[in-house]
Amino acid sequence: MLNEKFFEVISHEGVVAIVTSGDNGTHVVNTWNSYLVIEENRILIPAAGMRTTQKNIEQNNNVKVTLGSKEVMGHKFMGTGFLIEGKAKFLNSGSEFDMMKQKFPFLSRVLEITVESSKQTL
Repeated sequence: MLNEKFFEVISHEGVVAIVTSGDNGTHVVNTWNSYLVIEENRILIPAAGMRTTQKNIEQNNNVKVTLGSKEVMGHKFMGTGFLIEGKAKFLNSGSEFDMMKQKFPFLSRVLEITVESSKQTL
C-alpha cells in the first residue's frame, strides 16, 4: 500500500499534517517527514503534545494524513504528496513505544496509524 514513491517522499524533509475529528470539530496537527517510522502497514509518529489529537482519536479513530516533498518528481512536475487514510491509536508502552523512545527521547506517547489507503496527490 505504501509504495516506493511514498518512501522517496519521506526520505526528504517536509511537513506532515494529521487531521482528526471529534466533538469540537476538525483538528490539524503537524510533524515532520523525518519523524515517521514505517512498520509494515503502520506509521509510527512520536508524540510529545498532540493532546487534542488524542482526545479526538478516543472519540473517532479515523485519521487523514497529508505529506509531501518538492524534491520528488510527481505525476508531471517536481513535487509530490500523498493522502493517507487510516485508523489511529496512541501507545504509551510496549516494544514499539520503547523503540520509538530510543529514537525520539522527547516523546511521551506514540501515534500509531494503520494505513487503509494511500493516494499520490500530485
